[in-house]
Amino acid sequence: MTSLETAQRNNLQTNVASKWSNRFIWAAIIQGLAATLLTIPIIWPSGGLFGLTINPAVAQVIAGGSAGTWYTVGYLTYIMVGVIAVGLTALFYYHFEVAMGKPYKGVANYLAWVHLVLMNVGVAAAAYMLMWGGYFGGAALATGKTAEYVHVNILSGLVDPIGYAIIIAGLGVLAGGIGYIVNYYFTKR
Repeated sequence: MTSLETAQRNNLQTNVASKWSNRFIWAAIIQGLAATLLTIPIIWPSGGLFGLTINPAVAQVIAGGSAGTWYTVGYLTYIMVGVIAVGLTALFYYHFEVAMGKPYKGVANYLAWVHLVLMNVGVAAAAYMLMWGGYFGGAALATGKTAEYVHVNILSGLVDPIGYAIIIAGLGVLAGGIGYIVNYYFTKR
């Protein structure tokens, strides 16, 4: 093979794109930006900055444990699933579309859309509700409310919606898995 043929072959290989891998990478980038913005209140100094204070500080709520633990769980879930898992999912789509030469079409393409939307929406909703409940529950405890008050009036109302959001995310992942199978067995190379 001549050097020109090798260069042309390499150029063809680098021009092969994965539309679904790109979509999941962009979703991970957007989720990463949101995670970065969510980190700001955690590291915000308790004395405030630029004349702005968060009272009680998010770090104090987290350090208080109890209801504040919900904040930590939501934040870590968002980082691990909303950012890292969404980004890693792009690798699966890249493998199918580029390495295996099986672009998504028809039903598999529809299932990939369901995967992208439901996984991202479900994870973000569940994580945000966990963080919201954790902050306001922990803040209520810090201001003298009882654990019973916090659990009855703040946290208990979030349990079912958080569960539904996790189910939505799970349905998205399930749709993606079914899409992988459909694409693998029914898409011609």
